[in-house]
Amino acid sequence: MTERRAEVIIVGGGMVGMCLAVALADAGVATALVERARMADLAEPERDGRASAIAAGSQRILDGLGLWQAIAPHAQPIHGIRVADGASPLFLHFDEDELAEGPLGWIVENTAIRQALGHAVTGADLLVADGRQVTKVEYGTRRAHVLLDDGNSLAARLVIAADGRNSPLRAAAGIDAVRWSYPQTAIVCSVDHELSHDGIAHEHFLPPGPFAILPMTGNRSSIVWTEEAARARAILSLDDAGFAEQLRLRFGSFLGQLSPGSGRWHHPLSAILARSFTGHRLALAGDAAHAIHPIAGQGLNLGLRDIAALAEIVTDTLRVGLDPGLEPALARYQKWRRSDNLAMLAVTDALNRLFANEIPAVRLARDLGLGIVHRTRPLKKLFMRQAMGLAGDLPRLASGKPL
Repeated sequence: MTERRAEVIIVGGGMVGMCLAVALADAGVATALVERARMADLAEPERDGRASAIAAGSQRILDGLGLWQAIAPHAQPIHGIRVADGASPLFLHFDEDELAEGPLGWIVENTAIRQALGHAVTGADLLVADGRQVTKVEYGTRRAHVLLDDGNSLAARLVIAADGRNSPLRAAAGIDAVRWSYPQTAIVCSVDHELSHDGIAHEHFLPPGPFAILPMTGNRSSIVWTEEAARARAILSLDDAGFAEQLRLRFGSFLGQLSPGSGRWHHPLSAILARSFTGHRLALAGDAAHAIHPIAGQGLNLGLRDIAALAEIVTDTLRVGLDPGLEPALARYQKWRRSDNLAMLAVTDALNRLFANEIPAVRLARDLGLGIVHRTRPLKKLFMRQAMGLAGDLPRLASGKPL
């Protein structure tokens, strides 16, 4: 049995955990990454079928870490976003030309992101313990000790839990989380279509939930289709022809003939917010700290801002010879990131409830609201900058500056 030392230990090798590991390693911080799966398995094409919306601010983070060059060939720029409420003639359309800051974002299949991150992790100066599970964490006065299931251990001044929404590290540290489930399931699939999407993302608000059409490279789109949970189970049980028919009813014919991909995935929807993002020598990041409804496509973007903030705080603290696992550094992270995540959770929850409400007066009010925002240029620009991750107190990486 051996114990190896680092400055930071990251538990969880998903996209958030790997990105943070690359950021810290590139900054010269001695970092260990623990992941229960084998790194080679994380980039399997059929892992979950999902694609992610990468906001402009998140693209800056990935570019600043030298990751975007590998991701870019698989990234479809979003030139516009069109939001409609069912069959209402009123709509809201965002166009990249209105801000003149380039694309509003990009849609990238998660597989491509994980492959780029896996390659970067392999080439970085990192201690990687993959195929290993954490059995216990002991938080000492000067260091935390992470015990692994092979009998070995790691020690560091700060442990970062990036181990998912049901985070074992969060639970073991006694950090409670507020959580609730939505009576909805997200059906995820891809579709090939006859006509070009022109880089326009569409979100149709239907009574069961939003139906999002996200442009991917080529004449392909990723579908995030929110349905009432029982109805989703019935749709998923259909044969290929029946599933395709249900998809076409919601998709429409504006992109010509459709051909759904072979895979279908489903994800029960819920929201989680940790009551604290920190503990003694512990910080939570990504889904371990927060998980939101996918209605705005902001989940990964929030996680990337978490890691950009953490990387900045850790490196700044170490550069002046202080301990990143102590209260001053952890309090800065808590104050910086919890308010942003709380605000986004509240907005996405409110939007989902608002657009699921079929009371005629409520529906009229929200449709008029879409039309007003569409015609009010300053308000529209404000919403666009928020969605692009270019507003608020941004980490250096999200501002296009070096770490």
